Amino acid sequence: MKPLLREPLIHFVLIGAALFALYYYWRPAPSVAPSSKQIQLSVDELSQLAMLFQSQWRRDPTPEEFSRMVEQKVQSEVLYREGLAMGLDKNDEIVKRRMAQKMQFLAEDVAAAREPATAELKAWYANNSGKFAMPKRLSFRHLYFSPDRRGTNAQPDAVKVLAQLTAQPEDVKLAQSAADPFMFQEYYRDRAPDYLGKEFGPQFAQAVEQLPAGSWHGPIQSGFGWHLVFVDTAIPGRVPDFEEIENDVKTAWLAEQKTLSWDKAYTEMRAKYTVLLPVPPAGTNAVAPAAPTTRAAISTSSGGGMP
Repeated sequence: MKPLLREPLIHFVLIGAALFALYYYWRPAPSVAPSSKQIQLSVDELSQLAMLFQSQWRRDPTPEEFSRMVEQKVQSEVLYREGLAMGLDKNDEIVKRRMAQKMQFLAEDVAAAREPATAELKAWYANNSGKFAMPKRLSFRHLYFSPDRRGTNAQPDAVKVLAQLTAQPEDVKLAQSAADPFMFQEYYRDRAPDYLGKEFGPQFAQAVEQLPAGSWHGPIQSGFGWHLVFVDTAIPGRVPDFEEIENDVKTAWLAEQKTLSWDKAYTEMRAKYTVLLPVPPAGTNAVAPAAPTTRAAISTSSGGGMP
């Protein structure tokens, strides 16, 4: 018996049994799962309530005001849980739409969480620089010849005035006295062709964009009538350097990453489902089928976007 007690293995077994007994008697009581009727607010949630009040009213809430805010949050949770218990979330388009939006936001947040390296942004910009191209910009004055005042003589009168101005391109007084009043500006500074297209019409904008600077040209027709145009300066369009618009590039890159992340996430989720549609009876309108008689499965492949 004594030799057996000297064995290290026996010592190990006895020590283990003693530790097990101590753990059994002194172990903490097992945690109980919280009741579904229990509403627990965290310190962060209470802090958010106080911050929300401070941002709106520019002061700290009183104890009574804070208690009302807490009770409102509790009320919202109570009504939410009771609504779920009654099944009010079933077949509710607003609830479905909100859940779908949250799923999309979660998918997009995956892309937003990653900070791009400068080298990555430069490489992306090299392939997408056309999106950031700066258009040509023009500064010009114009003389207006109104069809409402001159009728069919508006264009011929413009031609006559142009001949007079050819020898004296800078005679502004002569130019102004020969033309009709214009409802908008007589001089436009640093305008892009898109702006001119909205103001005068696309044909006028295209024609003015091609004019050389330093002399009168025309007549050019717009949606208002006929114009003689003197271009002061024309700044050519260009693609800016990356360093000029790095923040804009990052914003555009992030928007694209969100779209790609959402498309990928939805494609994976969509592939799990088979959609069944009613098959219309023969001879009926397939767009607005009658009551379904049979059901057919459509392909589960789908592109990105909200369903």
